[in-house]
Amino acid sequence: MTKPIDSVAIVGGGFSGAMLAARLAERGTASTLINRTADFGLGVAYSTPFDGHLLNVRSGRMSAIADRTDDFVAWLTATHPSLADPDGFAPRRLFGAYVQSRLATVEAARPGLIHKVVGEVAAIAPRAVGLADGKLISAGAVVLTTGNPAPKTAGATDAAGPVIADPWGVGALDRIGAEDTIVLIGTGLTMIDVLLLMDARGWRGRATALSRRGLLPRGHAVQPDGPLSPTPRLLTGSLSRRLHEARRLADAGGWREVMEGLRPITADLWTRADRRTRGQIVRHLRPWWDVHRHRVAPTVALVIEGLRAAGRLEVLAGRVKAVSAGAQDIQVDWTPRHAAACAPLTGRWLIDCTGPGHAPEADPLIMPLLASGRARLDPLRLGLELDSQGRVLNAEGLADPRLYVLGPPARAAFWETIAVPDIRTRIEDVVAALAGQA
Repeated sequence: MTKPIDSVAIVGGGFSGAMLAARLAERGTASTLINRTADFGLGVAYSTPFDGHLLNVRSGRMSAIADRTDDFVAWLTATHPSLADPDGFAPRRLFGAYVQSRLATVEAARPGLIHKVVGEVAAIAPRAVGLADGKLISAGAVVLTTGNPAPKTAGATDAAGPVIADPWGVGALDRIGAEDTIVLIGTGLTMIDVLLLMDARGWRGRATALSRRGLLPRGHAVQPDGPLSPTPRLLTGSLSRRLHEARRLADAGGWREVMEGLRPITADLWTRADRRTRGQIVRHLRPWWDVHRHRVAPTVALVIEGLRAAGRLEVLAGRVKAVSAGAQDIQVDWTPRHAAACAPLTGRWLIDCTGPGHAPEADPLIMPLLASGRARLDPLRLGLELDSQGRVLNAEGLADPRLYVLGPPARAAFWETIAVPDIRTRIEDVVAALAGQA
């Protein structure tokens, strides 16, 4: 056991940061929660005002508190009883309101233990955080909860042109006309969010979505799927053998059931995997894992299927070679995955839906930590190396008891660290470590 930390600076005020601050306050530990905007608790995912953007996890699993798994449904029952179905998929907007409600409730019950600061963090010192305006915030420990990074091409193009580099930007999609043809780069959850919003706004044009493998996120079943217990052959041996076993089990008992059986132990499997196996997962298995693991609500899947059936959405597999943007249109030269060449894709708009642009070595907060030896990247360069409590490992491999990572930036250590059920478990680990109980 180590000496408890009495003050914590939390860099990033989305779900991970806000709920960490709440949990620390409930344990009597003060924190300073730093966010770029005053919308504490929302982040990108839960700041959408559109009710058609639904949670990708059933409401019964979305509690922010590890030991009170019905908390979100209880909040829905009190505030939106018609949506309080534990097996349903509530609007993400409402989940954001729930997170903010919990944060406010803890603030009121534990006055003075959560200090919120709106500002841009510019530097991380051993016992302080420096803001861009020159202010220094002292802290016994720092936790990075910066969420997913911006898209790779965000800000790289002229906002007035036909390329929309960041679909989450304010008013980014407002210029798209009702009959406009669009090309979307990326076929994941961001692409689905964009199409849902545009379709609800009255857009009736055609879209072509391109990604390297042309894979779409699968949909949840209408009713919850029970877990299929993993067999020993699924958990040990070569990755190819385990994949063969997963396919056998999926044929016999259902692929959703296989994924449900793996869900609770995914982080442990990743932690125990050697470097070679992890590399194989990242290079070869990850795209298929993502579309089966991170599913969409059944009603959302039906909308996407309807767009494809109506000929309004075409999904292609291939690589982008070049993008040419004119004043009123775009052209994408590309190479199909299973063909030599084909005609360019054209449209009125190009929307970048490739998702988070993970490049930890280029992060302005991470670069100084790497240069000074206070941190090091994992061998696959997915992110910072961490120990089991989320503490950053320095260049010598020693854990820093005053520097932690939580949420999506911790993916190198835990792989599954994006969904709320996974993050709330990690919050408990970090809180225990900061309290000297780990």
